[in-house]
Parts: sequence; C-alpha cells; structure tokens
Amino acid sequence: MPILDMPVEELKNYKGRNPRPADFEEYWGRALAEMEALNVEVEITRSSFQLPNVECFDMYFTGTRGGRVYAKLLKPATIREKAPAALYFHGYSASVGDWMNYMGYINMGFVVAAMDARGQGGKSIDKNPVEGNTLNGHIIRGLDDPDPDNMYFRQVFLDTALLAKIVMNLEEVDEERVVAFGGSQGGALTVACAALTPQLKMAAPYYPFLSDYKRVWEMDMAERAYGELKDYFRRFDPRHEREEEVFTRLGYIDLQHLAPRIQAKILFGTGLMDNVCPPSTQFAIYNKIVSEKKMVLYPDFGHENLPDFDDMTAAFFAQML
Repeated sequence: MPILDMPVEELKNYKGRNPRPADFEEYWGRALAEMEALNVEVEITRSSFQLPNVECFDMYFTGTRGGRVYAKLLKPATIREKAPAALYFHGYSASVGDWMNYMGYINMGFVVAAMDARGQGGKSIDKNPVEGNTLNGHIIRGLDDPDPDNMYFRQVFLDTALLAKIVMNLEEVDEERVVAFGGSQGGALTVACAALTPQLKMAAPYYPFLSDYKRVWEMDMAERAYGELKDYFRRFDPRHEREEEVFTRLGYIDLQHLAPRIQAKILFGTGLMDNVCPPSTQFAIYNKIVSEKKMVLYPDFGHENLPDFDDMTAAFFAQML
C-alpha cells in the first residue's frame, strides 16, 4: 500500500522522538494542584435555542490564568435516573458549532458538554498574558515566556479536566459513566482529558494533534496545523541554535508524554495517509497508552472523515447505557 510515513509494523513499535522534560511530572503535578485550587465560578443558563425532548444550556466556568471557558450543555428532557455524559472537543481554530451536532448522543440518553477552546473560534476567552512571540498559532504561545506554566496548551488541557470535573458533579450525571471524543485538536484534547481525569471511563480520539513535535519537523511536515513550528524557527531561531531547548519546552505539552496516565478504555482512529498529523506522531501517543485500547486503521485516508468511525464511536460508548 502507499506509504506516507513508516511501514505499519514500525509504527506499531514507534515510541516518539520529542524530548520529555526532566521535570515533566512535577510540571503537571503543579498544574493539577493549581486547577484544584480554582474558584471555577460555574454559570449555567438556559439557552435561547430549545427543541422538544432536549434542554439546551450555555455554561461558563473559570479556568487557570483567568480564562473564561464556554461549553454547550445539553440534557435529555426526561432523565429518570442518573445519565451517562459525553464530552466533545473540536478541531484547531474552530468552535463546537451547532446544537444539532449533538442530538444523536442526546437520543441515546447522554448528557452532552461541548467545549470551545479558549481564544479560538468560539466563545471561550483566553486572558493569560505571555511574554514573547504569539504569531500564527497557539502551540508557540508561551514558548518564550520565562515561566513554562504560561504555555497556552497547558491551560487548555486543564480546561478539559475542569469540564470533566464539572460535568461529573452535575446532579443528573452518573460520574462513573463519562466519556470523551473529538478529532484532530479535538482528538488531542480528548487524550489530554483522559490523561488528566483518571475517572473518565472511555475516550475515542481520532487523528490527534499536538504530539511528537520534533518528528513533525524532521519529516518536513510542519505545515498547516503545525506550520507555526517552522515559522517560529525561521523568525526566532533561524540557525536552530536553541533547537533542543525549544523541543524540550514543547515536551511539556506533548501528549505522548501524558498518555501513560490514561486509565480509560480507548478507541483510536488513524488514517495512514495523514499529512497533517503524521501517523507516527499518533502512534507515539497510542503506543504509550497502557489501558485497554483499540486502534482502527484507514490505509488510504488522511486528515478527513474516517468512514464508519462515528458509528463505531457511538457503539463503543453505548456500553455506558
């Protein structure tokens, strides 16, 4: 078959290239402690959009570094006992979109919470000032700040865990039956949520972003979603004198290093012709997951709709019903 990346047998054993910072565990321990100490100021109000058999709410909460995070919250109109819940995360620069996108899970009996990533295409606000370059993307936001705790994706990863915590505490929700899903950046945030929320039971990421940055650059695939990496080096380190330092700093927000924390059951979708999030960077995550897992491969597909994967995800999550 056509090969964009490594042969499949090599992918199955690939463990990633990007450096892991020596204080990685301390970094995320400190981050979770900051998150737990927050006054999240949850605000839930009935939305102007309503339909029969479903209740729609606008939800806001306060995340780390002052971010005010928005999520669509949908509940079946009739809940006779505590319901399972599904968390959804969207692609890079986008938003959670229309209410109608989530009606399938409502019909299955799930409460649904869909989160806008702060400072992107939706309603969530990023209030964290950072030192250094912020041009052309969020991966590099905070990369040159003296404090690595100011990196943008640190805050967004924590937002996913806060969303899970808030939803698990809703009166209507069974905290033992909460799942998460999404693709690309949404796949990345699904992985982050599962890694930072050990109570999460199932997760279905597909072609996740934000992994193995050095591998992306070495493959000369720092384009499109990862284009800011090449742009950063061209503008701020054109001779790559700080290359090891830069990739090590990015290691704090490299999901392959968080993956071993995951306890949820995982359904993972990957297209082997993905030229946006190269397959090896996805396998770097998958191969480090130690919980029960299954990968669904699409040999001829790239960063696009993966046929039947939405149905597989719904059937996977139906085990929570």
